[in-house]
Amino acid sequence: MVQEIVTGDQPSDTTVEAAPVRRRDRLRSGGSAGWGRTAAAVAAGLLMFLAFPPNLLSDAAGSTGIWPLAPVGVAVFTLAVRGVRARTGAWLGLLTGLSFFLVLLDWVRVIGPDAWAGLSLTEAAYFAPLGAGVAVVGRLRGWPLWTAALWVSEEFVRGRWPFGGLPWGRLAFSQTASPLTPYSALGGAPLVSFVTALIGALLALALLRARGRKIKGGARMAGLALAAAAVAGVGGLLVPVPDTGRQVTVAVIQGNVPRLGLDFLGQRKAVLDNHIRRTRELAAQIRAGKVPKPELVVWPENSSDLDPYTNDDARQSIDDVVKEIGVPVLVGAVVTAPDGHNVQNRGIVWDPRTGPGTYYTKRHPVPFGEYVPFRSVLQKLITRFDRVPSDFLPGTWPGLLQLGPVRIGDVICFEVAYDGIVRDVADAQMLVVQTNNATYGHTSLPWQQLAMSRLRAVEHGRTVLVAATSGISAIVEPDGRVRTQSGEFVPDIQVARVPARTARTIADRVGPLAEWALALLGIGAVAVAFRNNRREGA
Repeated sequence: MVQEIVTGDQPSDTTVEAAPVRRRDRLRSGGSAGWGRTAAAVAAGLLMFLAFPPNLLSDAAGSTGIWPLAPVGVAVFTLAVRGVRARTGAWLGLLTGLSFFLVLLDWVRVIGPDAWAGLSLTEAAYFAPLGAGVAVVGRLRGWPLWTAALWVSEEFVRGRWPFGGLPWGRLAFSQTASPLTPYSALGGAPLVSFVTALIGALLALALLRARGRKIKGGARMAGLALAAAAVAGVGGLLVPVPDTGRQVTVAVIQGNVPRLGLDFLGQRKAVLDNHIRRTRELAAQIRAGKVPKPELVVWPENSSDLDPYTNDDARQSIDDVVKEIGVPVLVGAVVTAPDGHNVQNRGIVWDPRTGPGTYYTKRHPVPFGEYVPFRSVLQKLITRFDRVPSDFLPGTWPGLLQLGPVRIGDVICFEVAYDGIVRDVADAQMLVVQTNNATYGHTSLPWQQLAMSRLRAVEHGRTVLVAATSGISAIVEPDGRVRTQSGEFVPDIQVARVPARTARTIADRVGPLAEWALALLGIGAVAVAFRNNRREGA
């Protein structure tokens, strides 16, 4: 069975099965896929999961996993589906998706086991057409290239549909501190995913050629495949990653929350007081000469769940502390929406002289978390949605804001995972990620989100300020290095002098074209493969 996985000795789609096999015999053999392929498909998902943070072999910042296991997982997956029918490839793809997302999205269990299982199954479903596609294009010449493009195709669709998609678990997000990271400065996260998958497919080709004794020059071809994989792996090191720029002193405040759990929002005043207290502590340190005075300060998402536009006490408290620190503060606040019923998630520029000014409203609220699709129906069926009594309405423009001497690009929480939302503010001199991970504290989510921020820093050549209510807050250099980093569920003040840059990366100039081209390349390869099959069957 292992030999069958490696060599791909399996009937093609045009092969007619012999007499029906009895159910008991099919169970013993593992069905049309076979137990060997089934085990390989499951193992592939687990290997890819280990490439994501956190784990025992993470770097000092904790935001990398065992990144080489991502291409290894792709290689095992490619071998598992090679040579099988498209429908069998779809089944094996689903198994890989389930073994991957059930562990990667383990943080969703704090919402409920049903939410965790439902989201994992939904995300895993996208691996079914991926498995079918990889099985089909495996019959084409140059199949490692088409296989890699199909990974981008899968991520393209999954990151957009339904309800705006969920890009969590992209191959690129496992490569945020690896030799492949610099590729993001050329073609963004899609190019990193493509190169990661290409290396995996080339590893699969090398193994196939090495084991293919009947193939002339098998050893030579295996060596060429390995060499190509090595070139792709080290090629990223040749991409220049900037780390210079006009120096600006910044501060990130992590006030912390009173306790864990979904009900922390009920303690709004305590959360706001925590951030005010930390900012006053920073002002005291400045007066004592312990730290330099920052030119701007960033508070996290939900640092004020009391609407400062309508709550006089909250407004006065924020205004007082901003005047005390003497520089503009980006305040994360939940405010009443213009319709008077729903709410909005905003980052507000609070000036020490003029008070609240320009703001950014989160453009991509989380479905079922910040708003409930089909509310009139679902709220009757799922009582948990009572915890979301009103919807977060989306903003309509990118988060480009002037914060003191720096033009910042603000994104809020999960938005850091979406290429387009971050790209829209990449013209800023510095990026800000305001987030609130209190619900998911002590899970893998904060670490995975920090890893995304590190990739965005390199992709756009920008310093990234990550302000989290309860952690993990961090200041990330334009080359992806973590300058400072907080723990979880502790108050924290971070002050650093970092580059503010204006130069654009190639990825910024190319924009979404790289992803579209690679995604269409994969889909086109599938179309060609199906056309060839029809011709052969004619």
